[in-house]
Amino acid sequence: MTETHPRTPDGRYFVVRGRLWRTSNPGLPEDERVRLVSELMSARRAVREARGNPDRMALARVQVDAAKIALGERGPAWWTDGAPDYNRRLAKNTPYAAWHAALMAEA
Repeated sequence: MTETHPRTPDGRYFVVRGRLWRTSNPGLPEDERVRLVSELMSARRAVREARGNPDRMALARVQVDAAKIALGERGPAWWTDGAPDYNRRLAKNTPYAAWHAALMAEA
């Protein structure tokens, strides 16, 4: 991310245009995180290069999804306290609504 996006107080999500996006698992070892981010960037480049080729596009999207799952951004939630996952939901429709409203009032 080139710009800074606010993170929820528990660090599970960052917010873009009012929508919650799950952060990577902070418990990943640094070398593994670096490797997975590299795989994700490579897969995103493959998506860009696959335009016009449906078979290559499908494979590239599977690679992006696999990297995001490994990073903890998709798939099962990386936290273990049983809290529900609000990934891709509007903050105003989640328990983070008051926090987000206060954040927007400061802006």
